[in-house]
Amino acid sequence: MFRHARIALFLVACVFAGPIAARSPIAEVICEPTERMHDKLRHQFGETRSATGIRDPEQVMEVWTDAKGDWTLVVTYASGTSCIVAMGENWSQTGPENPA
Repeated sequence: MFRHARIALFLVACVFAGPIAARSPIAEVICEPTERMHDKLRHQFGETRSATGIRDPEQVMEVWTDAKGDWTLVVTYASGTSCIVAMGENWSQTGPENPA
């Protein structure tokens, strides 16, 4: 229940902050300038960037998590825009598998 309230609050904050509209097959994609997106994730939601990966030369995937296990998947574009593409709960960090 708390997660849904958090998402709703974020959507309202983005509307009043003047987000950049995005068209996507995903129901709700929220895009903003990267610095503003990172600032909101850090200060409004207490999240830190936990993982990153390069998708292609123009895109970086970022996973942001908080202490409660909530997570946010963000695509950061070389153009200076970042978009939230998914959010969820119960993130757990796993270590590397032992190949032996």
